Amino acid sequence: MHIKKLLTVTAVAAALPMAFGVADAEAQEYEMAVATLIPENLTNNSIYPALVHFKNLVESRTDGDVVVSIFGGGQLGSEVETGSQVQDGGRALQSTILTSGAMSSFYQDYQAVTAPFLFDNWRQAWAFFDGEWFADFMQGTVDAANMRYLGTFDDGGGFVAFTNNEHLIKTVDDLQGLNIRTEENPAHVATMRALGASATPLPWGELITALETGLADGQFNAPVINTTYGLDEVTDYTTLTGHVYNSASWVVSEDWYQSLPEEYRRVITESAREAIALSHGASGALATASWQKSCELFEECYIMPADERAKMAEIARPAWQEWIVNEFGMDEQLVNDLLAEVQTLRETLPEQAYQRYGQ
Repeated sequence: MHIKKLLTVTAVAAALPMAFGVADAEAQEYEMAVATLIPENLTNNSIYPALVHFKNLVESRTDGDVVVSIFGGGQLGSEVETGSQVQDGGRALQSTILTSGAMSSFYQDYQAVTAPFLFDNWRQAWAFFDGEWFADFMQGTVDAANMRYLGTFDDGGGFVAFTNNEHLIKTVDDLQGLNIRTEENPAHVATMRALGASATPLPWGELITALETGLADGQFNAPVINTTYGLDEVTDYTTLTGHVYNSASWVVSEDWYQSLPEEYRRVITESAREAIALSHGASGALATASWQKSCELFEECYIMPADERAKMAEIARPAWQEWIVNEFGMDEQLVNDLLAEVQTLRETLPEQAYQRYGQ
């Protein structure tokens, strides 16, 4: 009797894995590795905390079926290298963050976003990058690079500030004759030359030496970059002009994305949008704190007023448009459409705010 009972229990126990094996076979775990050059630090940047929030959202909303791994600090290679891996179908790497130069190497139309003085403030920039026009524009990454666009982070807080060794820049005339180091980006070179400065394109690794030796008089970067990397030790003056808005595009392999069940694709996109929103606030706070720090570290600091920025824009914008259409070869209508979309936001956002909150 006991032997028969034991055999029965044993048989049932043996059958259970077989019964549950069907369910196990149907369940599938998906790996989503995300690469970025940004360090794995929750306090000195706005992108890594957003990615951590994204990981928590995705893993909880899929009950662990999609596992997100974040590789910061350039662990998996340069932006172009990680972008190529994502473009290659997402077999080894499913997602990456690409700053504007790298993004343009995979999707040339992204160069349109390098327009000088494109935005007046963060609210404009965020409304543009999070809006329908830009989402449609970035759909081009699917055909051009086999990548799907998830959202735009501010790169270092977005708006840039000049630093230089000669004098405080308060007007466009103060740029005359200065030799400004730029990224190896012809759009930035065209802008500096239009404003009366010389432009010396150099890689990041040569920047400090160029400023120390006098090869360049100044440079521009986001305030958080200027303070973090000690630009105050090699330049004396800083001016917040915001003439360039640095951005970083978050992309995912289109092949990998389409391999997911629809419910998980929805989780990815919704969670990414929430992570982007989180990063906006963190970016603004970090950039503000970094500017205040700049005013402590540099000998003099200055925020360029709106009317002087407008004068600069009137000079720089036509030169940039001539370069991007006639030399870079971008469709003029696309450039005009992008600028028109930003202008619409420039005109409508303040009125919307007043109608909702001011009356």
